[in-house]
Amino acid sequence: MRAGEARAFEARLVALPPTFTSAQARRAGIPSRDLALLVSEGKLDELSRGVYRQASAPETAHLDLLAVCTRVPRAIVCGESALALHELIDDIPSAVHIAVARGSHRPLFPYPPVVVSQYAADTFDLGREDFPLAPGENVPVYNAPRSVVDAMRHRHVIGKDLALSALGRYLRTRGRTAVNELQDIAEELKAMPAIRPAVEAVLALGA
Repeated sequence: MRAGEARAFEARLVALPPTFTSAQARRAGIPSRDLALLVSEGKLDELSRGVYRQASAPETAHLDLLAVCTRVPRAIVCGESALALHELIDDIPSAVHIAVARGSHRPLFPYPPVVVSQYAADTFDLGREDFPLAPGENVPVYNAPRSVVDAMRHRHVIGKDLALSALGRYLRTRGRTAVNELQDIAEELKAMPAIRPAVEAVLALGA
């Protein structure tokens, strides 16, 4: 490769985000064969099929989350993954938990392990926020109150003990507005029957 071509190639690579898909690379003028070469040279890391991260990018402990959310940008981090990001549980999830709107395509992943939930379209964006995983790299995640309410709604799936532990930590650490925040989300999701008695029980234990 001539010097001018090499500089142009490097410029195209630098113009890509730290984590990107093969489709983004093609649009930037970098074909798949060159991506494979860059991986072999140690300039790129392949995080998942068709998802790459520049070796010069800042370190992060959340490569799996970045890989999944880059590949499925319409998804929102939910469940145990969201609870862990908000430090409401100590468990390290064995898979990345994401939600997609009900009726949309359900993505499949060979790697990393992913648990896909489908949430009602009319409340899909309720409680959505951007969470920083690395400098300049955010992923969509349900906020803390939505994550707690979802945990109680789906406690038969994630486990009652885990859901109650997250609820208890949320109430202990989030101050006076915690109950109101939970109730606001629960009302929108029609989940008050699951939330009210659990909140009352946790508060009674802490009294």
